[in-house]
Amino acid sequence: MRILHTSDWHLGRAFHRVSMLGAQAEFIGHLVTTVRERGVDAVVVSGDVYDRAVPPLAAVELFDDALHRLADLGVPTVMISGNHDSARRLGVGAGLIGRAGIHLRTDPSASGTPVVLQDDFGDVAFYGLPYLEPALVKDEFGVEKAGHEAVLAAAMERVRADLATRTRGTRSVVLAHAFVTGGEASDSERDITVGGVAAVPAGVFEGVDYAALGHLHGCQTITERVRYSGSPLPYSFSEADHRKSMWLVDLDAAGAVTAERVDCPVPRALARIRGTLEELLADPGLARHEEAWVEATLTDPVRPADPMARLAERFPHTLSLVFDPERAPDDPDVSYAQRLAGRSDQEIAEDFVAHVRGAGPDEHEQGVLRDAFDAVRADDAVREVAR
Repeated sequence: MRILHTSDWHLGRAFHRVSMLGAQAEFIGHLVTTVRERGVDAVVVSGDVYDRAVPPLAAVELFDDALHRLADLGVPTVMISGNHDSARRLGVGAGLIGRAGIHLRTDPSASGTPVVLQDDFGDVAFYGLPYLEPALVKDEFGVEKAGHEAVLAAAMERVRADLATRTRGTRSVVLAHAFVTGGEASDSERDITVGGVAAVPAGVFEGVDYAALGHLHGCQTITERVRYSGSPLPYSFSEADHRKSMWLVDLDAAGAVTAERVDCPVPRALARIRGTLEELLADPGLARHEEAWVEATLTDPVRPADPMARLAERFPHTLSLVFDPERAPDDPDVSYAQRLAGRSDQEIAEDFVAHVRGAGPDEHEQGVLRDAFDAVRADDAVREVAR
C-alpha cells in the first residue's frame, strides 16, 4: 500500500503578517496532483489542519475544497486533530464525511477503533490518535498521573489490543500528534509542556508498522518506522534550512517500510542575515537573498537610523529585524539587580535607553525623561493628599 503522509497544514496562518493562504492553496493542489500521479492508495494528515481553534472563513473554505478534491479522487484519507485544532469543531459531520472516504479522527475514546483499508495483500488498519492533552484525557485512559507519555502509552495499549483481534498479517499505521524524543523542534510549534513533560519515547509506538507523526515542523526520521512529515510551508525563520516535503511511504505485504520524500512548492526562500547595516547593504555575497523573505540581525553598536527602510531598498521582502549589538568581551556580566543597586530612576531610564539604542540619551532627551519623572512624582503626591 502506498501512503502519502503529511501534517501541520496550519490553514489560516500568516508568516510575519504575510498571508500564506495562496501558498497553502498551492500546496493543496500539489498534494492532489501527487496523489493522482504517484498512485497513492491512502492519505494521512497527522494533525494541526488549522492554525487555531476558530479558523478564519477563508481557511475553512480551503479545507472544504481540499476535502472535495480528495474525495473526487476516490483515495481514502485519514485525518486527526492536533493541538492547534478544535477537536470538536474539526470532527463535526465526521460520520457523514466518512461516507465519502474522508475519515476524521478527533475523539480520544475511539483511539482503538481503526479505519480498515485493503490492498492486494490484505488489510491495513489505520489508528487515529488525536492530540491528547493529558489533563483532559487522563480519566478516559485511566492514568493516575497526567503526563504525555502516560496517556499516549495508554492509547497505544488500546491500539495493540485491537490489533491482536485482527486477522493474522494485518498491517498497521498509527497517526499521532506529539513531541517524540529525538525530534528537532523549531520556533513555530506551540509549546505542549503544560500537561507535563512533553517528550515521549519512540518506543511507545512499538508493535505497529508505521507511525505517521505530526507536531514538529521539520521533516525527520526518528526510526525507520517512526517519522515526522513536517509542515508543508515554513512558519518561522528557524525553518530557513528546512526542506519542506511529504513522505511517500510504501508498505509491503510483510509490513516493511520504504519511504521517499516528495518536495512541496516553495512560495519564497527564507534567509537569515547578520552584520552591521552597512555590511548587509554592501556585501555582494548577499545578492542571492535579495528576493527572499529576510530576517536581518543588526550588530551595530549604536542602532542606525531607519534601518528597516534602508534594508528594504536592497531586500524588499525583509520581514523581521533583530538588534544584537556587538559588545566588548570585557563587559561585566552582572545581574539585573546588581546593575540597579544605588541608581536613581533617572539613571535607570538613561541606562535602558543606552541598552536598547546603543547610545545614551542626549541633553534634550535627558530633560524629557526628567520632566516625565517629575510629573509622575507630582501626580503621586496629589493622590497621597487626596487619601
